[in-house]
Amino acid sequence: MVSRIGYGRVSTRDQNPDSQRDALAAAGCDRIFVDKASGKIDRRPELDKALDYLRPGDTFVITRLSRAARSLRHLLDLAAHLRGREVDLLVLKQGIDTSTPSGRLQFHMFGAFDEFLRELIVEGTLEGLASARARGRVGGRPPALDAHGVEMARALYEMKGDDGKRRYTVQQIADRLGVSRATIYRHLDPDKPVSA
Repeated sequence: MVSRIGYGRVSTRDQNPDSQRDALAAAGCDRIFVDKASGKIDRRPELDKALDYLRPGDTFVITRLSRAARSLRHLLDLAAHLRGREVDLLVLKQGIDTSTPSGRLQFHMFGAFDEFLRELIVEGTLEGLASARARGRVGGRPPALDAHGVEMARALYEMKGDDGKRRYTVQQIADRLGVSRATIYRHLDPDKPVSA
């Protein structure tokens, strides 16, 4: 019996795959496999299970090309693998159906465009970072404590009470300065330079 086998992927543990599951179920998928992993990693156990489950005449269903492929090369390899096993590919959001000649052409064109756009985004990001560095700016969050805050944290930490013990705990210092304990610990080393 010919089946439709669905596959979905979400990038992180926080994302919910329900919308992909719903779309795949609405497309008539008999079985649905979902990975929770980044698009760039090689290991996708549920994709492997879905591909193993497919039989000649079946249709492999995904919501969009990026859900199943890490790169254009991987996409083309996946298409060749499916074709070799006499399995069609149906991409719901992009309207690709490789059971037709126009669908096969569209599949290759969308794959090439996706790869091209991804490379443009990466290239633009790298150029923007290089430009910012050339102007003396660096990425990342600003420090939680400025130089004055670091000096204050160190002074509070060194203060002694009448009993000769530390007057303030690290938690009390962190609370007073509005930062985490880890931030305070990071700056307690007296040999560590105070950054501006």
